[in-house]
Amino acid sequence: MPDDDPPFPSDSMSASPASEKAALARLGAAVSKRLETDPAVYRVPVDRADVFTVGEFLSTQECTHLMAMIDRVAEPSRTYAGGADKTRTSFSGDVDPNDSFVRMIERRICDLLGIDPCWGETVQGQRYEVGQEFHAHYDWFDTKAAYWPDEIKHGGQRSWTAMAYLSDMADGGATFFPQIGLSMQPQAGALLVWNNMLLDGSPNPDVRHAALPVVSGVKYVITKWFRTRPWG
Repeated sequence: MPDDDPPFPSDSMSASPASEKAALARLGAAVSKRLETDPAVYRVPVDRADVFTVGEFLSTQECTHLMAMIDRVAEPSRTYAGGADKTRTSFSGDVDPNDSFVRMIERRICDLLGIDPCWGETVQGQRYEVGQEFHAHYDWFDTKAAYWPDEIKHGGQRSWTAMAYLSDMADGGATFFPQIGLSMQPQAGALLVWNNMLLDGSPNPDVRHAALPVVSGVKYVITKWFRTRPWG
């Protein structure tokens, strides 16, 4: 991001709702502009959300390596509120953030979006077997929830989501955004990116999305979420 107009001072541990919203608006505009001018990036033609894709962002070998890493850490998925939940029946786990291969993949994602790596959460890997799914949900945080006072101290709101597909899915497993009528079928190596906020920096209700049930095969993805300022 531009050094002369940071969304927040780097040492900020809290922020007013107005400054948080303004920071998210600036971040959203800057990343969208960067992606729109990148010839390798395709802007998905949908209303009410900023969604982008990059084909062949990862190589076949990189996908295979990441799938093996996910298999080593995958456990029954939990929701953000904690505990197992019937709405999320996949397996997931954080990959080693200190692994040089993971750091290389993270750097490429951060360079694409133009976001400082320290604003990104640890990459999470997910594995969906036949019948497994994740019901429609938001990646952004509910600022009225009990967890929000803690999250505001650790980077604040989630701004952008970057999700890379590691396996092809011929049947089932799509990422579905019901409010905007968008369904993305996983293709190995492809990257899907979206802004969780509206242009004014407030949470976008139309980026509610689901991982539809896998019908055949095994779906693997990695996801990296970005905050409003340094995470941790």
